[in-house]
Amino acid sequence: MNRKGILVVVSGFSGVGKGTLMKLLTERYGHYALSISATTREAREGEEDGREYFFKTREEFEQLIADDMLIEYAQYCGNYYGTPREYVEDQMEQGRDVILEIELQGALKVKRKFPETLLLFVMPPDAQTLIARLRKRGTETEEVIHRRLARAVEESEGIEEYDYMIVNDDLDQSVELMHSLIEAQHNKINRNLDFVGQIQREVRALVKGE
Repeated sequence: MNRKGILVVVSGFSGVGKGTLMKLLTERYGHYALSISATTREAREGEEDGREYFFKTREEFEQLIADDMLIEYAQYCGNYYGTPREYVEDQMEQGRDVILEIELQGALKVKRKFPETLLLFVMPPDAQTLIARLRKRGTETEEVIHRRLARAVEESEGIEEYDYMIVNDDLDQSVELMHSLIEAQHNKINRNLDFVGQIQREVRALVKGE
């Protein structure tokens, strides 16, 4: 049975540990691919086209929009960021599950365009743990942390739109839960109708003695 990859969107509050979860997931299991975004911002020192980002001119990016070659896109600080459709579909055809780490609004856009997308929201065990993790980074001022918490309040209003939540308390358990949820998505009946039909035909043939 040929296995086509699926599209998975992972969202969650800033500081909840999404990046660490996905890094461990891809290290532990070989059939996952992290989506590479296209952007119009300049490449930073050490970044390579096709590794960190697909770097595009503004004209190239807007042509991608016009040609419907992006799964989703948005503008931040004067630059475009988006998910190239060709890269994602190519990875899925090769049997890899493609993971997009994007915020809530982008996730809902993807779900509308690709209804079979699996939406996962990573949660902290409680709010105090979330703020402790943000402070533990030691890279942000209290003002920035407060803005991130305010953003978390906004994002919490749309969590009901997601398929599953992952409470990131124990990192190892969270990785395994994420993997299990994605695997379960592969086994949904409506994703395997060709295989189901094949088995039905084979069983009928046996009954008829063919």
